[in-house]
Amino acid sequence: MCGRFTSVTTSSELADFFEADSDLADEEARFNVMPTSDVRVVHEDGNGQRRLDLMFWGLVPSWAQSPMGASRMINARSETAASKPAFRSAFRRHRCIIPVDGFYEWVPHPDRKKKQPVYISARDSKPLALAGIWEIWQGNASSGGLETLTSCAILTGPPNDLIAPLHDRMPMILGRDQWSAWLDRSADDVERLQSMLEPAPEDWLQWWPVSSRVNSVRNNDATLIEATVVVPDGEAEGQGRLL
Repeated sequence: MCGRFTSVTTSSELADFFEADSDLADEEARFNVMPTSDVRVVHEDGNGQRRLDLMFWGLVPSWAQSPMGASRMINARSETAASKPAFRSAFRRHRCIIPVDGFYEWVPHPDRKKKQPVYISARDSKPLALAGIWEIWQGNASSGGLETLTSCAILTGPPNDLIAPLHDRMPMILGRDQWSAWLDRSADDVERLQSMLEPAPEDWLQWWPVSSRVNSVRNNDATLIEATVVVPDGEAEGQGRLL
């Protein structure tokens, strides 16, 4: 599962990192990106050029009557995406990378009624290349004036040993040596593509507990990813060190 993430690296830095063309202006850091937001995506255009563009997070299949179900399509299971009607066309033709600086999960805690948020990021502090798929939806007479929507979803799979105590799913993270093959729109060997979707090595990632302020999408500042001390209900949260 991946339902909230951070997008801090600037567009120009991401374009350089992924060796992609881009017309995007640098935007303010986003520490609490939510589903149905516009997010930055690396993909190949029709000329085989790698690009960094904005897409709507919540995949809308090309055959959908309307975009109303997008909030349910933010993730796709890597094990079945190639065969599910909502995702199979995108898996074969429109694969992408969704760059994030880190992502959040919520885990049970014995001393708290509510789940404890944790933040997961790369140990080397570089952007994570989440495997994704994208699709173009064309509007119709019942679409309320919306003509075209380009949308995406993050592929998830079984967790590695680091993430398993936190959640039974994790986003599939691609290594640099996989980027070109994954983005190649001419590649349609499903078995080979699915072989790229494995849990990331444990030493790629790190995690720590963070403030419950991240629970509200209205909060969007750097303190959301600061390590916090987890304390029992009824006591104030402390900041600044790991458990």
